[in-house]
Amino acid sequence: MENSSSRVLRLWSMARWPLVAAIGPIAFGSTYWVTREFLPADSPLWGSAIRALPAGIVLLLAVRRLPRGAWWWRSIVLGTLNMGLFFCLVYVAAQLLPSSVAASITSVAPLMIAAFAWLILHEKPTPRVLIGAGVGAAGVLLIVGTATGRLDIWGVAASFASMAMSALGAILVKRWNDGTPVLTVTAWQLLVGGIELTIVAAMFEGAPPAVSSTELIAFAYVSLIATALGFFCWFSGFRHLPAGVVGVIGLLNPVTGVALGVLISGETLSALQLLGVGLVLGSIALVNSRRPGTETRRVRTEAIEPAPSSPDHGLRAREPCA
Repeated sequence: MENSSSRVLRLWSMARWPLVAAIGPIAFGSTYWVTREFLPADSPLWGSAIRALPAGIVLLLAVRRLPRGAWWWRSIVLGTLNMGLFFCLVYVAAQLLPSSVAASITSVAPLMIAAFAWLILHEKPTPRVLIGAGVGAAGVLLIVGTATGRLDIWGVAASFASMAMSALGAILVKRWNDGTPVLTVTAWQLLVGGIELTIVAAMFEGAPPAVSSTELIAFAYVSLIATALGFFCWFSGFRHLPAGVVGVIGLLNPVTGVALGVLISGETLSALQLLGVGLVLGSIALVNSRRPGTETRRVRTEAIEPAPSSPDHGLRAREPCA
């Protein structure tokens, strides 16, 4: 009979990577409220650059390693998709939409991730993932579709576009997994995206905006916690879990944005919007209610197999979770 310690270890083995992956969208969801409440609205490019570049520099100092071989062009592609374009679009959406609505639109991400995973990785989504993604999307429609007030069409467009960039970039991170540590790949992407955004910001917005002490603290949080830590945990989830499962875990992003908008900013939700939040949470529970020996274990086993051509042979099994 299974003793209590073995049961705890088994449950931890099942829940470890979903919990690590969940840190990412929770951190991402908090950026909507922080950006809207504390950061300057008239410099979206500089706001995005200040978010990405310090995070990239800090992580690069931690890993102390530059890209080699194919990782030079891969880092440019991933940095542009996951950081450069994504940050700028998210910043614009956060300034044009209520934080609860801006975050809620991101719930289409599981469907986008599942689609890209099928096309690029040939990872066919399971019925559980498809049902979970559909339930989550229905929750989003209730939250966004019943929102009071007029929604800015450009804010909505920016939010949807940011999700497409992020979904494609995340799948490419998984596709190009050759054993290079997640922290290292994250550092390269943030540095590339930060440099791109800094150049574009200087060209179109001139000198960086003056920031107050409060704004400086907000930028530090967004850069180091919501970005450096958030993306490390997010990409770690893709390393060890099926893409569709991580995509549905990403629904914690809008739930966090909604919660902060309601609890701190005083935004109100109708009964239908509350039902939408419940559907989002239910979809997350659905895709993670698996038994030992299912697809998660198979993907985890595949993730720690050494890549013969990788210079970091065998590092995957030793990588820290957070």
